[in-house]
Amino acid sequence: MRYFRTLGATAFATATGLALLSTAFTGSATAEPAGAGTTPGLYAPTALVLTVAPGTHPRTTTVVRAVTLSCSPTPTGTHPAPIEACRELSDAQGDFSLLGATSRHRPCTREWEPVTVTGDGVWQGKRVRWSATYANTCELRTATGEGTVFAF
Repeated sequence: MRYFRTLGATAFATATGLALLSTAFTGSATAEPAGAGTTPGLYAPTALVLTVAPGTHPRTTTVVRAVTLSCSPTPTGTHPAPIEACRELSDAQGDFSLLGATSRHRPCTREWEPVTVTGDGVWQGKRVRWSATYANTCELRTATGEGTVFAF
């Protein structure tokens, strides 16, 4: 019987120590309203999945290429040019539809080989879900400013 009391006391002390240690690293376990005595994080998270698929609808086409792109704290991911892609998205303030806003348009052939691109994830802490369909890859490149975001 004495063994169980000792084991119980040890378990209690261990659990209490872990709880205190956890609180020391993670802060108080009580919930506070947003902005009440809290400091903002070092950066807002940015993590996206970008896809390219033939066809006209993102849910019914088979994705042929997909990459990940994380821009905070440093540009990383499976995207072949994460630094440039993050810079382009930052210039467009995370709005995919503004990627080609300042580019010069070049003529494209009128062939119909539709391609659908998507951007899904979090941009600077805000949920993003975007997709667009273009008549062909030339129109995709022209509409997105000849940039690197969908050049994979």
